[in-house]
Amino acid sequence: MQKHVSDSTVRRLSHYLRALESLELEGPFTVSSEELAQRGGTTAAQVRKDLSHFGSFGKRGLGYGVPKLAAKLRGILRLDRRWRVALVGAGRIGSALFAYPDFELRGFDVVAVLDSDPAKVGACWGAVKVTPADRLEEIVRALRIELMILAIPAEAVQEVADRAVGAGVRGILNFAPRQVRVPSGVHLKHVNLVMELEALSFAIGQDGSKA
Repeated sequence: MQKHVSDSTVRRLSHYLRALESLELEGPFTVSSEELAQRGGTTAAQVRKDLSHFGSFGKRGLGYGVPKLAAKLRGILRLDRRWRVALVGAGRIGSALFAYPDFELRGFDVVAVLDSDPAKVGACWGAVKVTPADRLEEIVRALRIELMILAIPAEAVQEVADRAVGAGVRGILNFAPRQVRVPSGVHLKHVNLVMELEALSFAIGQDGSKA
């Protein structure tokens, strides 16, 4: 049985990878858990614990080999391959996401954009043409879509998610402010920008209450 790894651990792995990639550019061949922790915003003990989920890395007193550990983390995060992504929603959030350059750099290729608005359908976003949303199942199967980003109104998100799952999508990133239900075996992540701002406003309020 595969060991469960928490979302917070996976996020820290992403931070470690970015730190290692910076170190690769700077030139050091090894890095200690202390330095990796400092760059990743955590503790050396947490670095060692996070990495221990996936095996033994580095040697006591010598640290971690930077290129080797970076390659291992890319493999763990499945960034050693390309992912085919569909974006549903050609509005302001969708257009900003499509233009985000790091998706392609990290191996996520947005190969389809879909929308239900006739005024948006047919527009060319680079080499990708906006397709009618009612062709979602066809597009998912024809382009072998594995991941889908939903940047659509909340009232439509569950129906679109159901259709995506039925067509074979294995992972969904939801930007709509509504919880989505998916079956076992399909992975779902929510991004709610308002809730993130609420968390910040709460944190600032807590600081003020201590003053």
